[in-house]
Amino acid sequence: MTLNLCVLTPNRIIWNSEVKEIILSTNSGQIGVLPNHAPIATAVDIGILRIGLRGQWFTIALMGGFARIVNNEITVLVNDAERGSDINPKEAQQTLEIAEANLSRAEGKRQTIEANLALRRARTRVEAINAIS
Repeated sequence: MTLNLCVLTPNRIIWNSEVKEIILSTNSGQIGVLPNHAPIATAVDIGILRIGLRGQWFTIALMGGFARIVNNEITVLVNDAERGSDINPKEAQQTLEIAEANLSRAEGKRQTIEANLALRRARTRVEAINAIS
């Protein structure tokens, strides 16, 4: 038995196929989803979506949104997403270093919040690469 996973951003479809299982980062922690999972709607955190398929694991860096699981159909609607295999490791590492520097220079609440979000996004992209290495 399989699940149908569809990962969507406002601009494109990132993934749309059957999978064996997933591990999803939600605002309340990670959840594993296998066939016949109980129906659920949840907020998706900035984090990694791990996809189990044909004995392999694939990753997608998710940048927050929502997920709905019902009748073996998983729909993930996110602000942005990127397959781990599509991320340039050198560029991702540079972005992480810039985000860390920006956080250390942030002044005031707004700049600190924005710098923290940028850092979380950058770390997620690097983690998505490392999870498939």
